[in-house]
Amino acid sequence: MNILILGGGGREHALAWAVLQNPKCDRLIVAPGNAGIAQIAECAALDILDGGAVAGFCEEEAIDFVIIGPEAPLAAGVADRLREAGIAVFGPSQAAARLEASKSFTKAICDAAGAPTAAYRHFSDAQAARAHVRAQGAPIVVKADGLAAGKGVIVAETEDQALAAIDEMFGGSFGAAGAEVVIEAFMTGEEASFFVLCDGETALPIGTAQDHKRVGEGDTGPNTGGMGAYSPAPVMTQAVTERALDEIVRPVLSEMVRRGTPYSGVLFVGLMIEGGAPRLVEFNVRFGDPECQALMMRLGGQALDLMQATAEGRLGEMTVNWAEDHAICVVMAATGYPGDYQKGGVIGGIEDCPEDSFHQVFHAGTARRDGRFVANGGRVLGVTARGSSLREAADRAYGMVDRIDWPDGFCRRDIGWRAL
Repeated sequence: MNILILGGGGREHALAWAVLQNPKCDRLIVAPGNAGIAQIAECAALDILDGGAVAGFCEEEAIDFVIIGPEAPLAAGVADRLREAGIAVFGPSQAAARLEASKSFTKAICDAAGAPTAAYRHFSDAQAARAHVRAQGAPIVVKADGLAAGKGVIVAETEDQALAAIDEMFGGSFGAAGAEVVIEAFMTGEEASFFVLCDGETALPIGTAQDHKRVGEGDTGPNTGGMGAYSPAPVMTQAVTERALDEIVRPVLSEMVRRGTPYSGVLFVGLMIEGGAPRLVEFNVRFGDPECQALMMRLGGQALDLMQATAEGRLGEMTVNWAEDHAICVVMAATGYPGDYQKGGVIGGIEDCPEDSFHQVFHAGTARRDGRFVANGGRVLGVTARGSSLREAADRAYGMVDRIDWPDGFCRRDIGWRAL
């Protein structure tokens, strides 16, 4: 098979690595890719938000299967354009991708499906939103309604923080994503990420993870796109997993079918769990980053078979073969992230790290200059390892971190601390 992966981050590097473990893969192209992906696959300059351009590229290169990594091409309808051209694609339609592209849409789906989630109100007027915050008090959660690259959620501990978030969103800080806001009641409990493949109404769980959003150790400081993750998530017991499927995933999939927009792809179910009861925090319509890095290390080559079965509507005949193992991803980021940071710092030592089914350095934001890797983003590397225990996986990951020579970078040294 000739396979095309759309995207250029750590998630796509992990997907490419897993796909290449499968003998079905004859040729792999990643667009646009990055300097790390270029070490294992062909990279192509392609506007991945232009469905026509992607479909044309697939015809020119005789692509059999497309895996869409990030949310933006899904929200732009690229999967629809590929399906119209008769190309097998992993990723939901534009209509189904609204489960991530619109917070208010997701809340309406949950209402219709009876899925447990936080109480909420939806606002397109700043004054009304401010009045609601004053009436409800804090803590409270303010979310930009649209896609904001993982940054449009403010967990406000005080009313002043919530009011400032409303002003920031309606003031244009998140562009069109903040033109409307959803304000939610604050939920207590432990967060976890639950990943489910869906081909319409069939749901096949493929793993759980927990990520660390805060930049500082002990989960302190501002939120980021994710400073690390580990899989599986201890809080996702068999009982919690079954409740999440029965009370959230399956009713939502049925509601999407009822509306004529069946969901096909991976559904990232962000949960808050308290007393064994899961409630929905949010849906994402693609793999999480850095959760994907940990999941792909555990799944390996079967990930391609599972994604292909999803695209072809054959999930009912598939099973996931899990090893009794653990994986952890430690993100190395540029100093200053998630605020201002410098690009261009030289990164040494990556070549000294082992590369096998237990150790991988996935590139998220790197470029190649004068034969050396340089930083080209905020989150730059996802140092990922697998082990028979989480402790073994963590020791392997931090052993690789210690080999990497990057004076302009930093990481958290406590990824997985709750489970450990």
